[in-house]
Formats: sequence, structure tokens, C-alpha cells
Amino acid sequence: MDMPQNSFSNEVGFKELIANIKDYFRFLISKWKIILLCSFIGAIIGFTYAYLQKTYYTATLSFALEDEKSGGGLSGALSLASTFGIDLGTGTSGAFSGSNLSELMKSRLLVERTLLTKERINDEEITLAEMYIRMKGWRKRWESSKPEFSEKIKFVSNSDRNRFSLQQDSILGIIYSNLIKKNLSVAQKDKKVSIISIDVRTENELFSKLFAEALAKEVSDFYVDTKSRKSKMNVLILERQADSVRRELNDAITGVAAANDNTYNLNPALNVRKTPSTKRQIDVQTNVAILTELVKNLELAKVTLRKDTPLIQVIDTPILPLFKEKTSKILFAISGTLIFSSIAMLILILKRWWN
Repeated sequence: MDMPQNSFSNEVGFKELIANIKDYFRFLISKWKIILLCSFIGAIIGFTYAYLQKTYYTATLSFALEDEKSGGGLSGALSLASTFGIDLGTGTSGAFSGSNLSELMKSRLLVERTLLTKERINDEEITLAEMYIRMKGWRKRWESSKPEFSEKIKFVSNSDRNRFSLQQDSILGIIYSNLIKKNLSVAQKDKKVSIISIDVRTENELFSKLFAEALAKEVSDFYVDTKSRKSKMNVLILERQADSVRRELNDAITGVAAANDNTYNLNPALNVRKTPSTKRQIDVQTNVAILTELVKNLELAKVTLRKDTPLIQVIDTPILPLFKEKTSKILFAISGTLIFSSIAMLILILKRWWN
């Protein structure tokens, strides 16, 4: 007997729900003027917001990392060099692996070096830091509010970074922070592929392009200076040693000739006077052997130096015009319409329910 009553109660509750929905729907239709007004206001707000947004340009530069190769056939020569206590610097550098290099490119050292590089724009040499300041309109605000401050804060080309004032350091720090948080993205697209992309997104098309290219160059130069530093030092040391031994060999050859001149047609009973000539000949043979090994190691060190450079091979560079990112006015107008009309309907329903 309970089942029919429960079924009847459920049917009555469902009918009441449908009736309430229809009632609220008719209520909202009666308030169409308010809903339409709120929708219009939302469309205007969305359109205005999109209109005030800046246009951004994204410059993308991709490069490949050169794979470290083993010594292979050079292993025997490398072991020979090690016997002379010479390190040819063939070890790999973990600091320049894919993920580490991505973080290195966003370091303050390399970003500031990039900002202080000069570019020629409209027959004017200007640093990227100064170009960023003009792009943000900081220079105009300084000139109107603090003229003396504007005169002091200048980033000219070929300036000494170590002599920057506290204000200049502070401005560079702000620019660096803005670039890292909002404008610069460095990522390895696929872990299986050693290709890294630099994305620079700013409201100045030319700045995005120049900064991406300058940053890639600074990183490449930093690698050449850091990664191949030991190899360069070994080449210089071997060159100095080879030159020194070559001078000793020339002196020894000259000494042999002089000693032979002194002992020419010497009486066999006075063979003891041939000792200086014999010593000179031994010096010549020793210096020849040492010079031969040094020349071998020097050539090997030059091969190692060539192997260490360069690390970065640029694949794609940004080409003008860049990809333009502009907020859609129509899309934001529609979004504003939907949001404000929904809010208006919700408020009307809650107000009627409360009453």
C-alpha cells in the first residue's frame, strides 16, 4: 500500500518543480528590459576592455644543441698526452645540458648582458635596455616628474657595467624581473629532441626580434668563453713550450757545429776534447724527441678546441612581420553579454525567492 502513495508523491513533486521552473521563466521574460540592459552594459565593458588591451608580438628563435661526442680514435693520443701531465679538456660540461641551458638563458647575468648590447635603429645606436625603457614610456614620465633622475639613468653602448650607479642597477633589476615573468620563455619543446626555443613576447615588434637574437648570441659567446677556456689555455701552454724547445734545439744545433769546428783534424790521442760535441749531439736528439711530442699534443689540443666550439646551431630566426596577438573585441563583447545577463537573471531569481 505504501508504494502507490510514494509514486503519487514523487509525481506531484515533479509537477510542482516543472510548474516552478515555468513560473520563474515567465518571471524572467517579464523582466526582459532589465536583462537586456545588463547584457548591453556587459557587451560595452567587454568591448572596451579588449579595445584597451595592447597588441603583443612574439619572436621565436629555435636552436639545436651540439651532441658531445666521445674521443673515439683520439683516445690513444689523449692517453699519450695525459702521460705528459696535459689535460686537453675533453670532459663534458653538465652546465650546458638541455634543462640547465634553459635556466642559464634566463639568468640575470646573460639577460643583463643582452640588454646592454647595442643595436642600430634609424641611424641611432641604442641599447636594448634603453629601447625597453622607451617602449614602456618610463623616460617620458621621468622627464616630466624627475628631470635630474632622467639625465642620470642612461644606458649607452659600450658602458662599463661595474661602474653603474645604484639607480641603474635597480632599473636593470626591474627590467630583468619583468622580462622573466611576462616576456621571456625558454623551453625544450620535446625531451627526446635537443632543440630549445626562445619566445620573446612584448608590445614592440622590433624589440622582440632583436632581444631574441641578441640573447642567443650572448649564450653562444658565453659557452665559447666558458666551455673552451681550458682547451684554449692548453693550446697557449703547448705553443709556449714548443717555442721554448725549438729555441733550445736551434742553440744545440749551433753548439754541435761549433764543437765540430773546434775538433776538426784533431789528433786521436786527444779524443777527450770531443766530449762537448757529443753532449751537444745528445741535446739535439733529446730536444728533437721532446719537440716531436709537443707538436703532436699541440695539434691534438687544437682539434679538441675546434671540437668544443660551437655549442649552438641556430635553426629558425624571427622574421618580420612577427606573429601578432590581439585581444578579440567581438569575443569579449559576447563574453561580457553572457556574464552580465547571467548575473542579472541570478539576482532577479534570488530576489524573488527571498521575497
